[in-house]
Amino acid sequence: MKTLLTFALLALIGLLHQNSAAPVGPGSINQSCCPNATSVRIPRGRIQNVVRSHSKCPVTAVIVTTVCERKMCLDGNSTRAKKLLTEFEKSTANKTSPSAPFNVSPCRNETKKVS
Repeated sequence: MKTLLTFALLALIGLLHQNSAAPVGPGSINQSCCPNATSVRIPRGRIQNVVRSHSKCPVTAVIVTTVCERKMCLDGNSTRAKKLLTEFEKSTANKTSPSAPFNVSPCRNETKKVS
């Protein structure tokens, strides 16, 4: 009986150790980083999501996802990108999806290529 209990405790410790890994691994940091940033203007109605790039990324950026699932990196230090991020966060506060003027245009004439 002691052997079974010891084995069960060791198995539990092993599972807890496996699940306590850091929530952000090296692969996921690279996926939220931008190799470079642009200053292109994106109509608010075409914007589906706006997030800040990971703090450990070499380029400070704001990642914008359009309604066509295309991702674009805006210069995170620009006033326009900071304002866009703030407005988007206010629009999604207490909601699951952004409210107008965001995410109102249908996907058309834009390739679904993720860059």
